[in-house]
Amino acid sequence: MAHDIDIVTLRLFIAVCEEGNIARAADREAIVASAVSRRIAAVEDDIGTPLLVRGRRGIKPTAAGQTMLRQAREVLRAMDRLRSDLSDFGSGVHSHVRVVAAPAVLAGNLAEDLGTFLDASPGFGLSVDERSSPQVVRVVREGAAEVGILWGSTDLSDFLVEPYRRDHLCLAVPPEHTLATRGSVRFEEVIDQISIVVAPGGTLDTMLRREAARLSRTLSYRIEVSSLDAAIRFVSARLGAAVLPLEGVVGHAKAGSLVFVPLSDEWAHRQYVIITRMDLGQSTAIRQLVEHLRSRASAP
Repeated sequence: MAHDIDIVTLRLFIAVCEEGNIARAADREAIVASAVSRRIAAVEDDIGTPLLVRGRRGIKPTAAGQTMLRQAREVLRAMDRLRSDLSDFGSGVHSHVRVVAAPAVLAGNLAEDLGTFLDASPGFGLSVDERSSPQVVRVVREGAAEVGILWGSTDLSDFLVEPYRRDHLCLAVPPEHTLATRGSVRFEEVIDQISIVVAPGGTLDTMLRREAARLSRTLSYRIEVSSLDAAIRFVSARLGAAVLPLEGVVGHAKAGSLVFVPLSDEWAHRQYVIITRMDLGQSTAIRQLVEHLRSRASAP
């Protein structure tokens, strides 16, 4: 590529894709439309392929344009994080660590655990993002975050790994459900009862489908939701049952609205872990945070 792509060009390209029109994008970014066209055309010339195509409903990104759009948004988010992190130092913060965690971890006790750390570390700054477990691994590996927390079910051999809290999968049902009075249930007993899934294709869904396949059974969901909170609301509305991480949901359900029946299967007990890159393991700030989270692993 003959020329570097600057931040202004990325911002203009995002605007064109979002507006579907160069003139509207130019108005939005307070620049003349011809300048927008020239910048995008220069990138297209450099890479040798079009980024945009005109259609009935306006301008759309090509396959290459979709890749640039996705990466451009990541770059601008990274720049925003950089500005935020650096501004903290001007406010008296002497160390700043980015943490990325899986949804079930964030829904559990992580906020409280980080809160006790910040209370004891007045000069410390934190940024916390939510990502799926595979994304947590990728973000930490690429250096976009220093600390990741996720369910330790994948190959993490290229990271420093420390134990965090444990969790237990359970069947969430309304109080009047036929299984609500059980002390525990086996997964094979409830496969046909599970009609709500969180994050289809995600870590939890993949695990449940794998275990069902081992039993020569299949899962058939009626409702797909993107968050644990949404799953709680749907179960509370008597629209079905769901397998959820107990630690992540028990504190968010209204008293008496749900019953959580633990799964007795061995694989239903989950260990969350803290991961850091090998080359960052000796950082004082990271080590202090990781050691604190380890110490909280046995907290109620």
